[in-house]
Amino acid sequence: MAVYTHVPAEEIDAFLTRYDAGRLVSAKGIAEGVENSNYLLETTGPDGSGHRYILTLYEKRVDEGDLPFFMDLLDHLGARGCKVPRFIADREGKRLQQLAGRPACLIEFLTGISVTEPTPGQARAAGEALGALHRAAEGFAGSRRNALDLPGWHGLAAKCGDDFDTIAPGLGRRVAEELAFLDTHWPGDLPRSVIHADLFPDNVLMLGEEVTGLIDFYFSCTDIRAYDLAVTHSAWCFSHDGGAFFAERAAALGAGYEAAHGLSPEERAAFPVLCRGSALRFLLTRAYDWINTPADALVTRKDPLAFLRRLDFYAKADPAELLGA
Repeated sequence: MAVYTHVPAEEIDAFLTRYDAGRLVSAKGIAEGVENSNYLLETTGPDGSGHRYILTLYEKRVDEGDLPFFMDLLDHLGARGCKVPRFIADREGKRLQQLAGRPACLIEFLTGISVTEPTPGQARAAGEALGALHRAAEGFAGSRRNALDLPGWHGLAAKCGDDFDTIAPGLGRRVAEELAFLDTHWPGDLPRSVIHADLFPDNVLMLGEEVTGLIDFYFSCTDIRAYDLAVTHSAWCFSHDGGAFFAERAAALGAGYEAAHGLSPEERAAFPVLCRGSALRFLLTRAYDWINTPADALVTRKDPLAFLRRLDFYAKADPAELLGA
Protein backbone atom coordinates (compact mmCIF):
# COMPACT_ATOMS: atom_id res chain seq x y z
CA MET A 1 0.00 0.00 0.00
CA ALA A 2 1.52 3.32 -1.05
CA VAL A 3 -1.30 5.83 -0.78
CA TYR A 4 -0.48 7.67 2.42
CA THR A 5 -2.55 10.77 1.67
CA HIS A 6 -6.13 10.08 0.61
CA VAL A 7 -7.65 12.77 -1.61
CA PRO A 8 -11.41 12.86 -2.34
CA ALA A 9 -12.36 12.68 -6.01
CA GLU A 10 -13.98 16.12 -5.78
CA GLU A 11 -10.66 17.67 -4.73
CA ILE A 12 -8.79 15.94 -7.57
CA ASP A 13 -11.40 17.17 -10.06
CA ALA A 14 -10.98 20.73 -8.78
CA PHE A 15 -7.19 20.34 -8.96
CA LEU A 16 -7.45 19.37 -12.64
CA THR A 17 -9.23 22.62 -13.54
CA ARG A 18 -5.80 24.30 -13.44
CA TYR A 19 -4.74 22.18 -16.42
CA ASP A 20 -5.84 21.50 -19.97
CA ALA A 21 -6.56 17.94 -18.92
CA GLY A 22 -10.35 17.72 -19.00
CA ARG A 23 -12.58 16.57 -16.14
CA LEU A 24 -11.90 13.66 -13.82
CA VAL A 25 -13.48 10.35 -14.83
CA SER A 26 -11.80 8.11 -12.23
CA ALA A 27 -8.94 8.14 -9.72
CA LYS A 28 -7.29 4.94 -8.51
CA GLY A 29 -4.61 4.73 -5.85
CA ILE A 30 -1.45 2.95 -7.00
CA ALA A 31 -0.19 0.40 -4.49
CA GLU A 32 3.36 0.08 -5.87
CA GLY A 33 6.14 2.18 -4.42
CA VAL A 34 6.91 3.26 -0.87
CA GLU A 35 7.98 6.90 -1.10
CA ASN A 36 4.97 8.92 -2.28
CA SER A 37 1.21 8.78 -2.77
CA ASN A 38 0.30 8.07 -6.39
CA TYR A 39 -2.99 8.03 -8.25
CA LEU A 40 -3.78 6.91 -11.78
CA LEU A 41 -6.21 9.44 -13.19
CA GLU A 42 -8.62 8.92 -16.08
CA THR A 43 -9.89 12.21 -17.50
CA THR A 44 -12.01 13.34 -20.40
CA GLY A 45 -8.80 14.71 -21.91
CA PRO A 46 -8.09 18.11 -23.42
CA ASP A 47 -10.11 17.27 -26.54
CA GLY A 48 -12.74 15.03 -24.94
CA SER A 49 -11.24 11.78 -26.25
CA GLY A 50 -9.97 10.54 -22.88
CA HIS A 51 -6.52 10.64 -21.31
CA ARG A 52 -4.46 9.23 -18.44
CA TYR A 53 -2.16 10.98 -16.00
CA ILE A 54 -0.27 10.19 -12.81
CA LEU A 55 -0.96 12.42 -9.81
CA THR A 56 1.84 12.31 -7.24
CA LEU A 57 1.72 13.76 -3.74
CA TYR A 58 5.15 13.96 -2.15
CA GLU A 59 5.44 12.57 1.35
CA LYS A 60 8.08 13.36 3.96
CA ARG A 61 10.92 11.34 2.39
CA VAL A 62 11.08 13.59 -0.69
CA ASP A 63 12.46 17.06 -0.04
CA GLU A 64 10.33 19.63 -1.84
CA GLY A 65 13.51 21.57 -2.56
CA ASP A 66 14.78 18.67 -4.70
CA LEU A 67 11.76 18.63 -7.01
CA PRO A 68 13.10 21.27 -9.46
CA PHE A 69 16.18 19.05 -9.96
CA PHE A 70 13.99 16.06 -10.83
CA MET A 71 11.80 18.14 -13.14
CA ASP A 72 14.74 19.64 -15.01
CA LEU A 73 16.44 16.25 -15.29
CA LEU A 74 13.39 14.59 -16.86
CA ASP A 75 12.97 17.50 -19.26
CA HIS A 76 16.64 17.11 -20.25
CA LEU A 77 16.39 13.34 -20.72
CA GLY A 78 13.08 13.52 -22.56
CA ALA A 79 14.41 16.12 -24.98
CA ARG A 80 17.20 13.68 -25.84
CA GLY A 81 14.94 10.76 -26.61
CA CYS A 82 14.74 8.95 -23.28
CA LYS A 83 11.35 7.45 -22.49
CA VAL A 84 10.72 9.20 -19.20
CA PRO A 85 7.54 10.76 -17.75
CA ARG A 86 7.65 14.52 -17.81
CA PHE A 87 6.02 16.87 -15.33
CA ILE A 88 3.03 18.72 -16.78
CA ALA A 89 2.66 22.46 -16.33
CA ASP A 90 -0.69 24.12 -15.66
CA ARG A 91 -2.04 26.98 -17.74
CA GLU A 92 0.22 29.41 -15.88
CA GLY A 93 3.34 27.33 -16.53
CA LYS A 94 3.50 26.03 -12.95
CA ARG A 95 4.53 22.41 -12.43
CA LEU A 96 4.64 22.18 -8.63
CA GLN A 97 1.33 22.55 -6.80
CA GLN A 98 -0.16 21.95 -3.35
CA LEU A 99 -2.93 19.39 -2.78
CA ALA A 100 -4.24 18.01 0.52
CA GLY A 101 -1.40 19.73 2.34
CA ARG A 102 1.28 18.05 0.24
CA PRO A 103 3.45 19.18 -2.68
CA ALA A 104 1.84 17.65 -5.76
CA CYS A 105 2.49 17.27 -9.48
CA LEU A 106 0.60 16.03 -12.51
CA ILE A 107 2.85 13.71 -14.51
CA GLU A 108 2.74 12.17 -17.96
CA PHE A 109 1.40 8.59 -18.07
CA LEU A 110 3.53 6.01 -19.89
CA THR A 111 2.24 2.67 -21.13
CA GLY A 112 3.82 -0.65 -20.23
CA ILE A 113 4.09 -3.06 -17.31
CA SER A 114 6.79 -3.83 -14.77
CA VAL A 115 8.03 -7.39 -15.00
CA THR A 116 8.52 -9.52 -11.89
CA GLU A 117 10.74 -12.25 -13.37
CA PRO A 118 12.82 -10.64 -16.15
CA THR A 119 13.99 -12.72 -19.07
CA PRO A 120 17.55 -12.29 -20.36
CA GLY A 121 16.09 -10.33 -23.29
CA GLN A 122 14.35 -7.96 -20.91
CA ALA A 123 17.52 -7.61 -18.84
CA ARG A 124 19.42 -6.70 -22.00
CA ALA A 125 16.80 -4.08 -22.86
CA ALA A 126 17.12 -2.62 -19.34
CA GLY A 127 20.91 -2.44 -19.74
CA GLU A 128 20.52 -0.65 -23.07
CA ALA A 129 18.01 1.79 -21.56
CA LEU A 130 20.36 2.58 -18.67
CA GLY A 131 23.26 3.15 -21.06
CA ALA A 132 21.07 5.42 -23.18
CA LEU A 133 20.06 7.33 -20.05
CA HIS A 134 23.72 7.89 -19.16
CA ARG A 135 24.47 9.15 -22.66
CA ALA A 136 21.45 11.46 -22.58
CA ALA A 137 22.46 12.81 -19.16
CA GLU A 138 25.73 14.15 -20.54
CA GLY A 139 25.66 17.92 -20.44
CA PHE A 140 22.96 18.14 -17.78
CA ALA A 141 23.86 21.14 -15.64
CA GLY A 142 22.02 20.10 -12.47
CA SER A 143 23.62 18.34 -9.54
CA ARG A 144 22.27 16.63 -6.43
CA ARG A 145 24.24 14.97 -3.67
CA ASN A 146 23.61 11.30 -3.04
CA ALA A 147 22.44 11.14 0.57
CA LEU A 148 22.77 7.34 0.39
CA ASP A 149 26.49 7.26 -0.36
CA LEU A 150 29.21 5.68 1.78
CA PRO A 151 28.99 8.34 4.56
CA GLY A 152 25.22 7.95 4.44
CA TRP A 153 25.55 4.18 4.90
CA HIS A 154 27.62 4.79 8.02
CA GLY A 155 24.87 7.08 9.30
CA LEU A 156 22.15 4.51 8.68
CA ALA A 157 24.18 1.78 10.35
CA ALA A 158 24.62 3.96 13.42
CA LYS A 159 20.87 4.59 13.60
CA CYS A 160 20.17 0.85 13.46
CA GLY A 161 22.76 0.08 16.14
CA ASP A 162 22.05 -2.97 18.28
CA ASP A 163 18.70 -3.48 16.53
CA PHE A 164 20.49 -5.11 13.59
CA ASP A 165 20.68 -8.34 15.55
CA THR A 166 16.91 -8.41 16.06
CA ILE A 167 16.74 -9.01 12.30
CA ALA A 168 19.42 -11.73 12.25
CA PRO A 169 22.09 -12.72 14.78
CA GLY A 170 25.46 -11.21 13.87
CA LEU A 171 24.05 -8.81 11.30
CA GLY A 172 25.50 -5.76 13.07
CA ARG A 173 28.98 -7.24 12.99
CA ARG A 174 28.63 -8.18 9.31
CA VAL A 175 27.57 -4.65 8.40
CA ALA A 176 30.47 -3.15 10.35
CA GLU A 177 32.94 -5.43 8.57
CA GLU A 178 31.54 -4.49 5.17
CA LEU A 179 31.66 -0.78 5.92
CA ALA A 180 35.32 -1.15 6.90
CA PHE A 181 36.02 -2.97 3.65
CA LEU A 182 34.29 -0.31 1.57
CA ASP A 183 36.05 2.50 3.41
CA THR A 184 39.31 0.99 2.19
CA HIS A 185 38.32 -0.11 -1.31
CA TRP A 186 35.62 2.30 -2.52
CA PRO A 187 36.83 3.87 -5.79
CA GLY A 188 37.25 7.61 -5.75
CA ASP A 189 38.41 8.40 -9.27
CA LEU A 190 35.77 6.89 -11.58
CA PRO A 191 33.61 9.02 -13.90
CA ARG A 192 30.62 10.65 -12.22
CA SER A 193 27.33 11.75 -13.70
CA VAL A 194 23.66 12.00 -12.88
CA ILE A 195 22.41 8.48 -12.16
CA HIS A 196 18.98 6.94 -11.58
CA ALA A 197 20.20 5.03 -8.48
CA ASP A 198 17.06 2.88 -8.13
CA LEU A 199 16.47 1.09 -11.46
CA PHE A 200 14.67 -1.96 -10.12
CA PRO A 201 12.33 -3.87 -12.45
CA ASP A 202 9.32 -2.03 -10.99
CA ASN A 203 10.83 1.24 -12.25
CA VAL A 204 11.12 0.00 -15.85
CA LEU A 205 7.98 -0.22 -17.98
CA MET A 206 8.07 -2.80 -20.76
CA LEU A 207 5.99 -4.28 -23.56
CA GLY A 208 7.54 -7.64 -24.29
CA GLU A 209 11.27 -6.98 -24.55
CA GLU A 210 10.87 -3.28 -25.38
CA VAL A 211 11.39 -0.63 -22.72
CA THR A 212 8.53 1.87 -22.89
CA GLY A 213 9.46 3.96 -19.88
CA LEU A 214 11.89 4.60 -17.04
CA ILE A 215 10.14 5.98 -13.98
CA ASP A 216 10.60 7.00 -10.32
CA PHE A 217 13.67 9.22 -10.42
CA TYR A 218 13.35 10.36 -6.80
CA PHE A 219 16.68 8.83 -5.78
CA SER A 220 18.49 10.26 -8.81
CA CYS A 221 21.65 12.12 -7.88
CA THR A 222 25.23 12.80 -8.94
CA ASP A 223 27.52 9.87 -8.19
CA ILE A 224 29.80 7.25 -9.77
CA ARG A 225 28.22 6.36 -13.09
CA ALA A 226 29.12 2.66 -12.98
CA TYR A 227 27.51 2.44 -9.53
CA ASP A 228 24.17 2.91 -11.32
CA LEU A 229 24.84 -0.28 -13.29
CA ALA A 230 25.77 -2.04 -10.04
CA VAL A 231 22.42 -1.05 -8.51
CA THR A 232 20.63 -2.35 -11.59
CA HIS A 233 22.67 -5.55 -11.48
CA SER A 234 21.71 -6.26 -7.86
CA ALA A 235 18.05 -5.58 -8.70
CA TRP A 236 17.72 -7.60 -11.94
CA CYS A 237 20.09 -10.55 -11.61
CA PHE A 238 18.90 -12.36 -8.47
CA SER A 239 15.82 -14.11 -7.18
CA HIS A 240 13.66 -11.93 -4.97
CA ASP A 241 15.10 -13.49 -1.82
CA GLY A 242 18.66 -13.01 -3.09
CA GLY A 243 19.37 -16.72 -2.86
CA ALA A 244 19.87 -17.38 -6.57
CA PHE A 245 22.07 -15.53 -9.06
CA PHE A 246 20.97 -15.60 -12.70
CA ALA A 247 24.11 -15.49 -14.80
CA GLU A 248 22.23 -15.26 -18.13
CA ARG A 249 20.39 -12.14 -16.98
CA ALA A 250 23.66 -10.62 -15.76
CA ALA A 251 25.45 -11.28 -19.05
CA ALA A 252 22.51 -9.84 -20.98
CA LEU A 253 22.34 -6.75 -18.77
CA GLY A 254 26.06 -6.17 -19.28
CA ALA A 255 25.81 -6.70 -23.03
CA GLY A 256 22.96 -4.22 -23.29
CA TYR A 257 24.83 -1.57 -21.32
CA GLU A 258 27.99 -2.21 -23.35
CA ALA A 259 26.07 -1.71 -26.59
CA ALA A 260 24.53 1.59 -25.47
CA HIS A 261 27.34 3.11 -23.41
CA GLY A 262 30.07 0.74 -22.25
CA LEU A 263 32.40 0.45 -19.28
CA SER A 264 36.02 1.53 -19.17
CA PRO A 265 38.62 -1.00 -17.96
CA GLU A 266 38.81 0.94 -14.68
CA GLU A 267 35.02 0.79 -14.21
CA ARG A 268 34.96 -2.90 -14.99
CA ALA A 269 37.76 -3.58 -12.49
CA ALA A 270 35.89 -1.69 -9.76
CA PHE A 271 32.53 -3.25 -10.56
CA PRO A 272 32.60 -6.00 -7.86
CA VAL A 273 33.21 -3.38 -5.15
CA LEU A 274 30.45 -1.17 -6.55
CA CYS A 275 28.10 -4.16 -6.43
CA ARG A 276 28.99 -4.77 -2.80
CA GLY A 277 28.17 -1.13 -2.08
CA SER A 278 24.83 -1.44 -3.85
CA ALA A 279 23.89 -4.55 -1.88
CA LEU A 280 24.85 -2.88 1.40
CA ARG A 281 22.90 0.27 0.53
CA PHE A 282 19.63 -1.64 0.10
CA LEU A 283 20.35 -3.90 3.07
CA LEU A 284 20.72 -0.78 5.23
CA THR A 285 17.64 1.09 4.01
CA ARG A 286 15.55 -2.05 4.34
CA ALA A 287 16.94 -2.75 7.80
CA TYR A 288 16.22 0.80 8.93
CA ASP A 289 12.64 0.56 7.64
CA TRP A 290 12.24 -2.92 9.17
CA ILE A 291 13.29 -1.64 12.57
CA ASN A 292 11.27 1.59 12.43
CA THR A 293 8.05 0.47 10.71
CA PRO A 294 5.39 -0.92 13.06
CA ALA A 295 4.41 -4.50 12.24
CA ASP A 296 0.77 -3.43 11.74
CA ALA A 297 1.58 -0.53 9.38
CA LEU A 298 -0.06 -0.37 5.95
CA VAL A 299 3.35 -0.42 4.26
CA THR A 300 4.75 -3.91 3.71
CA ARG A 301 8.27 -4.17 5.09
CA LYS A 302 10.88 -5.55 2.68
CA ASP A 303 13.28 -8.24 3.85
CA PRO A 304 16.79 -6.85 4.47
CA LEU A 305 18.29 -10.33 4.34
CA ALA A 306 17.53 -10.57 0.61
CA PHE A 307 20.34 -8.05 0.15
CA LEU A 308 22.59 -9.65 2.72
CA ARG A 309 22.50 -12.75 0.50
CA ARG A 310 23.43 -10.62 -2.50
CA LEU A 311 26.22 -9.02 -0.51
CA ASP A 312 27.59 -12.42 0.49
CA PHE A 313 27.48 -13.51 -3.16
CA TYR A 314 29.35 -10.42 -4.38
CA ALA A 315 31.99 -10.82 -1.67
CA LYS A 316 32.89 -14.28 -2.98
CA ALA A 317 32.09 -13.98 -6.70
CA ASP A 318 34.52 -14.34 -9.54
CA PRO A 319 34.52 -10.81 -11.04
CA ALA A 320 34.34 -12.22 -14.56
CA GLU A 321 30.96 -13.84 -13.91
CA LEU A 322 29.21 -10.65 -12.80
CA LEU A 323 28.69 -9.24 -16.29
CA GLY A 324 29.70 -12.27 -18.36
CA ALA A 325 33.21 -13.04 -19.51
